[in-house]
Amino acid sequence: MRPDERGAQPAIATIDIMMPFYGRVDHFEAAVESVLAQTDPDWRLVVIDDHYPSPEAGRWLLDIGDPRIEYVRHESNVGINRNFQESVERSTADWVVVFGCDDVMHPGFVARIRTLVEAHPDAAMLHPGVRIIDEDGSPVRTLVDTAKGWYRPSSAGTVVLTGEDLAVSVTRGNWMNFPAVAWNGPMLRATGFRAGYDVVQDLALVIDLCTSGGSLVIDPVVTFDYRRHSASVSSWKAADGSRFIEERAFFLELAERYRTIGWPRAARAARTHLSSRINALTRVPSALSVRDTASARSLLRHTFTTGG
Repeated sequence: MRPDERGAQPAIATIDIMMPFYGRVDHFEAAVESVLAQTDPDWRLVVIDDHYPSPEAGRWLLDIGDPRIEYVRHESNVGINRNFQESVERSTADWVVVFGCDDVMHPGFVARIRTLVEAHPDAAMLHPGVRIIDEDGSPVRTLVDTAKGWYRPSSAGTVVLTGEDLAVSVTRGNWMNFPAVAWNGPMLRATGFRAGYDVVQDLALVIDLCTSGGSLVIDPVVTFDYRRHSASVSSWKAADGSRFIEERAFFLELAERYRTIGWPRAARAARTHLSSRINALTRVPSALSVRDTASARSLLRHTFTTGG
């Protein structure tokens, strides 16, 4: 724990940064270095290596020799959903970030999260301002991100969403950048990621917290770089259309769930799943350019089909 400037006992202890790892080593190193560069040093970084073929990342990490860093390597690959859930289970702090192994924190990220926690101690989720970067680390604005930006609440100050308003916002737009989110640790561990999802597991967690009464705090101050590139799980599943099969099934189930609890606006948003359909439409030209007609048909089917 760190004392505050007045010497009083701190309200907030160490923040857990949990990093499921499987990907490019250079991006991984940049992510870790961004944690080491934090102006607020009160963090714990736990890297869970899902048996990436090369041991290079683990060797590099352990050579740092920082006692705040822990490293776990699986004996075999368990998959993204299980690795994310293990990140939840290994966390112990009151506030937890499930950090992407290819994303980058700005130096003031942890300090800003701590400020938000002090202002909103009972929140379930804290979402900082995010900048989108490409594979080379340059700022970029894709069509997908532009569409998602239509749905993200905009304000000069922080915004707090709860209940059906929160459900409508994230269901209609799915605009959140989940690796940037700080989660209320006890709430996160009590809920966890649902088994069986590889693409919408983050959104499912948000919905589960929302329907349990949890709130989302949205902060406009940019302290995080989210990397958008073709090598991510969501990107390659989007390219061949498989992500949208999972999304459609999820949204249909979600519409019924919302209807049951009496949230008609959220149920309508789930049936329409507009941003997901726009995302699918943007992938059609890529599929056609490589003559992948099967994927193109799948993408078009998702684009022009709703849940009624």
